[in-house]
Amino acid sequence: MNEFAIEATGLRKQFGQKTAVANLTLQVKRGEIFGFLGPNGAGKTTSVKMLLGLTTPTAGSAILLGQPLGDRATRAKIGFLPEHFRFHEWLKAAEFLDLHGRLHQMPAAQRRQTISDLLVLVGLQDRAETPLRAFSKGMLQRIGLAQALLNDPELVFLDEPTSGLDPLGRRLVRDVINQLRQRGAAVFLNSHLLSEVEQTCDRVTFIRQGEVLETVSLHDALTAVPVVVRVGQPGPELLTSLAKFGEEVRFDGGNGRIHLNLPDEAAIPRLASWLIEQGHTLYELTPQPLTLEERFLQIVGTQSEG
Repeated sequence: MNEFAIEATGLRKQFGQKTAVANLTLQVKRGEIFGFLGPNGAGKTTSVKMLLGLTTPTAGSAILLGQPLGDRATRAKIGFLPEHFRFHEWLKAAEFLDLHGRLHQMPAAQRRQTISDLLVLVGLQDRAETPLRAFSKGMLQRIGLAQALLNDPELVFLDEPTSGLDPLGRRLVRDVINQLRQRGAAVFLNSHLLSEVEQTCDRVTFIRQGEVLETVSLHDALTAVPVVVRVGQPGPELLTSLAKFGEEVRFDGGNGRIHLNLPDEAAIPRLASWLIEQGHTLYELTPQPLTLEERFLQIVGTQSEG
């Protein structure tokens, strides 16, 4: 079995003179929760549509679950919750899921059991007979998530899955995503809620103007670790010596603290030991790692693309 759920190489999408996606190249492993991040207009939705086979790439190629784009048997193993969904509001929740189960050609007995289990999973077991027109935005988001899981997918695309959800709803979605990881399914997650991405994803890729800028693991340090150091009577020679431990060394004369960026967390105890060995009285050594939001702004920039 191929270890990758998604392998995209040089995917490009051109609409006339406009380039929506310039060069999408990435890999997503089976059982991995993969975040897809970028500003509005960065090409995220078009990228997802190409991977799902909903629009044809202008150039490039991709393999999903070991098969080329558009393979019908492979598409039957994929779940998808779009950001802007339009459900049949006159259907009851169970009827809506039953319709999609029929589209998946699931036997009646399997549909009944799966629908019952999924309604419990998304916390809507008491709303099975409620028409979708009576659902709140958050409830529609959860029934949409259940729809995406009906076919027991090996790969799930979730576009803004926590939009409109309260904190309890967001936790429910995180729990569902973790269950998908545990059973070996891959999740391709597009979300503007970076705190949710940070808690959920294994890796994230940053995209801008239709091109991947960087892919990082969230299990490792995202970047150099900023630290604040305060010692007794720091002198210019100390600032010069600290350059061997990290970068961007600067002294804040207002509060007597030194700021620098260490390459990783392992450098923190080495720096503390060195300062004490050199006879400095160490009053403070505080790491201040960047959040995913700060990393996003650092890589992607601060201006929206529309």
